[in-house]
Amino acid sequence: MENSSSSQSMVDFWGVITESKRIINAHSRHFLALSVLFLLPLSFSLSVFPTLLHTFTSPATNHIVSLLRLTTSQNPPILLHPILNQHHHKTLIFSLLFSSFIIFFSLLAFASITFSVFHGFYGRPVKLASAISSLLRSFFPLLITFIAAQIVVFVILSLFGAFAYLGMKGIEGIEGGFSYNSVYFHALSSIGVVLLGLVLVYVCVNWVLVGVIVVVESKWGFEPMVRSKGLVRGMRWVALSLIMFFGFFELVLLWISVVSGSNAGAELDGWNSWAFVVQIVATTAVLTLVLLHGIAATTVLYMYCKALHGELAGEIAHEFAAEYVSLPFDEKKVPHVVCFVY
Repeated sequence: MENSSSSQSMVDFWGVITESKRIINAHSRHFLALSVLFLLPLSFSLSVFPTLLHTFTSPATNHIVSLLRLTTSQNPPILLHPILNQHHHKTLIFSLLFSSFIIFFSLLAFASITFSVFHGFYGRPVKLASAISSLLRSFFPLLITFIAAQIVVFVILSLFGAFAYLGMKGIEGIEGGFSYNSVYFHALSSIGVVLLGLVLVYVCVNWVLVGVIVVVESKWGFEPMVRSKGLVRGMRWVALSLIMFFGFFELVLLWISVVSGSNAGAELDGWNSWAFVVQIVATTAVLTLVLLHGIAATTVLYMYCKALHGELAGEIAHEFAAEYVSLPFDEKKVPHVVCFVY
């Protein structure tokens, strides 16, 4: 329904949210176990990262400031460079290790929760052992697909970088020189940022189902990107609404973590403050819930997209032969209701 109205899209959006919540509530213990295993370490790490980074780099930073003062008075510059290099190496290693940890648990959480929501949607038994064993089939395809997506994003950014370079050369040709205070530079920068933002949003909307396709359909690499773009057609406004809805709460929670981490680092005793500890616990818990419902909603959106494109009818007929089946769609909230009677 590419030409559906905005109000209908918002109703479908709440239908996705409601259905994902129903599935989670129906298997609350199962999803609680998955959240503790995979989402809780992820959420806790994101919540404490600003504080850990400041704690990790603060002593070195203070030492560098002391050395800078020393070199100003005694002028031995050769002593400064090894300390600076060591500081940058520690920061780089810490960031790489943290990024690897986040990617690892993100893929584990997404694969296990998507697998469980998919089977819960059909009313199949949802077991913890089956969800964990599914990681053996889904983890590396998800990792390969993630790397492929980063390659595409890198190409997009490179193209915009090339256009920016040509634009600066054009400004030099018009004004006889380049200046960051130029009116042309500000106009070109504004247009470039807006266009880049629109392109990235378009890519995110079209790729919203990529992870689910990898887990459910066992496709990987660039193929899920093409599949997701075709499958999400007609539900792009719903996909955009989901991205904005969950993305807003995630950004707010991460912003709170950054602010509290900066304040704790400034006070140098954040971990000894009850208020700071309570804030970390609350942020971690809420972020865990947001991530859980976000993954579940994306999986339900995948099912709705398949129903919209007529791909779900054959699967339902094969799954529930000789039974009466009504898909768990509220006909006031989704465009189609599919029933089979045998």
